[in-house]
Amino acid sequence: MTTSSTNHSFGNEAPAKKESILNKTVLAWSLWDWGSAAFNAVATTFVFSVYLTSGMFADTDKSSESLSLGLTIAGFVIALLAPITGQRADRRGKGTFWLGFNTYVVVMLTGMMFFVHPESVFGPLGAMWLGIALLGFGNVFFEFASVNYNAMLARVSTPKTMGRVSGLGWGLGYVGGIILLLILYFGFIAPEVGLFGVTAENGLNVRVSMLIAALWFGLSTIPVLIAVPGRKVADADEAGHESIIDSYKLLFKTVKDLWNTSPHTIFFLIASAIFRDGLAGVFTFGAIIAAGTFGFSAGDVLIFGIVANVVAGIATIGFGALDDKIGPKAVILISLIAMVIDGILIFILHDAGSGTFWVLGLILTVFVGPCQSASRTFLARLIPQGREGEVFGLYATTGRAVSFLAPLCFGLSVRLGSNFVPEGASSQYWGILGIVLILFVGLMLILPVKTEQAHLGAFED
Repeated sequence: MTTSSTNHSFGNEAPAKKESILNKTVLAWSLWDWGSAAFNAVATTFVFSVYLTSGMFADTDKSSESLSLGLTIAGFVIALLAPITGQRADRRGKGTFWLGFNTYVVVMLTGMMFFVHPESVFGPLGAMWLGIALLGFGNVFFEFASVNYNAMLARVSTPKTMGRVSGLGWGLGYVGGIILLLILYFGFIAPEVGLFGVTAENGLNVRVSMLIAALWFGLSTIPVLIAVPGRKVADADEAGHESIIDSYKLLFKTVKDLWNTSPHTIFFLIASAIFRDGLAGVFTFGAIIAAGTFGFSAGDVLIFGIVANVVAGIATIGFGALDDKIGPKAVILISLIAMVIDGILIFILHDAGSGTFWVLGLILTVFVGPCQSASRTFLARLIPQGREGEVFGLYATTGRAVSFLAPLCFGLSVRLGSNFVPEGASSQYWGILGIVLILFVGLMLILPVKTEQAHLGAFED
């Protein structure tokens, strides 16, 4: 007995959808990407994580190591649980419910970051660990929400519009992040006395920023919960209790079925995990290279980051049309080839001055977003109806499983480069070769992947 019908037409459902992407459903779906920058950009990358490691709670090395430990543990939890949470949502048609639940847990955790400050009742060290716990749990639930969100892509698009829809969402994520960061930076973080009289005393400017970020994400999520209702699954309410062991048995069966019936889906999951880690490395280490190798000041790095995200957002939206026209694999290949060449040029021209990095660095950012977006559409086009959350859960897990590659290859490349530079000279620019290597390996692995549809059937009781 099956609980949903099989659909091999790129995972789409009736009724038919308009070919234009400028409709309420797509815009409502895309607003989640827009709002998600409140956690990605503000909490994880630019504001709260920097606050935790600023030396206010413990010395920078200790706080950085502690934060790394917390996020590593969160990564393991995500890798273990993301596939089965997506699978459970699929089997009961509860993707929208769990998107809302997981998102608002993240919103709550982000708002609770307001209480993280050195003078709290927990003391500086206890407050630091509270902040790390909030950020770690936030990452876990954010990834769970992302699985549910990505699984909706086929439901809000058609095969002819999927690239544009995905690109619009991903691009709005970049643009939304920049707008929110600008509001927070100039409204609260940069001024001695910000809006509403907020100052930096006891980290109040950062803490208020987290409240605003929570509100930003919470409001941005409402439209998709209204516009994209849960998928109806026959007999879902009568389904019995499913234990963790049962969920893992079903997960292993999925992987076995994928390998037997559609091995190229497995090949894609492996290839995309590797090149997506390289893409993450571009942003993670780009600012480090800009400052350490090309002489950017802290202000230069901030300005470059703003420009880079705007460029990435516009490029991602623009490349969405190309995705629909020539296919996501072609967009991925074009992007990876361009980034490999560009990365090698950055290595060769490392001593050519900051202007060189402005040009080559921005070229890199042109292709990061399109590659990420096309990776999402590539998988969405292969998944049969009713398996979206489960397979996107595997997508999240494989990505987490190799998330050590970019930091490892960057560090090893810098260490290797120290053998080839004059004594006392920096070998930091060699790190770009580590990132290029990951992108190149991902490129080689995706070349033989074929784009035929997956042949997984519906869930069986």
